[in-house]
Order: sequence, then C-alpha cells, then structure tokens
Amino acid sequence: MRREVLGKCPVCSKDLEVVKLNCKSCGTSIEGHFDLCKFCLLTKEQKEFAEIFIKNRGNIKEIEKEMGISYPTVKNKLESLIEALGYKSQPEETDYKKEVLEKLYNGEISADEAIKITKI
Repeated sequence: MRREVLGKCPVCSKDLEVVKLNCKSCGTSIEGHFDLCKFCLLTKEQKEFAEIFIKNRGNIKEIEKEMGISYPTVKNKLESLIEALGYKSQPEETDYKKEVLEKLYNGEISADEAIKITKI
C-alpha cells in the first residue's frame, strides 16, 4: 500500500518537514532538514482538483462535467488552489457580477441581459 507524505501536522496544522530519506535499493539514509514541495502541502481535495484541471487541460466545461459541479464552483476551487500554491488571487468580482454570471450560466437570463446589467 502506497502512502503519501503528510504535508501538514495532524495536531496543529503547521507545515511538516522531512528529516530522513532512505534509498529502497541500497539502504543509504540521509538525515537533515528538507522542505516539502508546495504540492505536498495541498489538501487531498486540492490535489485531486489540480489533477483533474491538468488532465482536462484547463477546459472548465470538461471539469464541470467530470466533477459534477458548476462554473462558479470550478472557479472557486481554482482560486483556492492558486492561493494555496502561494500566488496572489485576482481581485474578486463584485457580488452582483457573480450573481449575474450564475444566472447566465443557469439560463435564467440571456447574454444581452447580462451585458446590460453589468454595464451599470
């Protein structure tokens, strides 16, 4: 059974560090203080989303279909992943614009109506 390295302490949620490495082949051991890569520090859900995102080449429609989630949920997961990797998030759209996009996505309003509403 293969287990992944934990990136966060299960007690205090702080980052963990690797202090010993072993070679399966020759038995060599190396001790020291090694940082985990930023992907090791992601949650299981963030890693799964990143894998699906890459597999679908960033095609949000395909990600929606595979995960069974809406466009805004995909965008929120992507923003969370970007921030978890240490990058700055883009400035949030105003709430009314998000609401308009959600209505447009759900077919509640037309594209023309959405354009008119967001130009206000």
